[in-house]
Amino acid sequence: MSEALTEDYIRTARAKGLAESTVLMRHALANAAVPIVTVIGIGVALLIGGVVVTETVYSIPGLGSLTVDAVLNRDFPVIQGLVLFFSLLYVLVNLLVDVSYLFLDPRIRY
Repeated sequence: MSEALTEDYIRTARAKGLAESTVLMRHALANAAVPIVTVIGIGVALLIGGVVVTETVYSIPGLGSLTVDAVLNRDFPVIQGLVLFFSLLYVLVNLLVDVSYLFLDPRIRY
């Protein structure tokens, strides 16, 4: 955000007489939001991968511990279903991040 505030378009918006809140929300935050959303999307992907370890270490019943139990018992249909589910969840999160770029930055067109 601080880097976006030093750009020329922010200076131009202030020179046009726009209110400071409009400059911050409409111009600076809109351009600074794309990297923020990208980092959040990567973080969610890491959480999906870390659920197996977290649930195993803390003995929490869930999909992560189900995955470990299925691997240990060689239950291949359950393993395939869980891998498919986690893969679809990962693709859905990445799709939502990419679609959110359209709303955050009007310069981006697909």
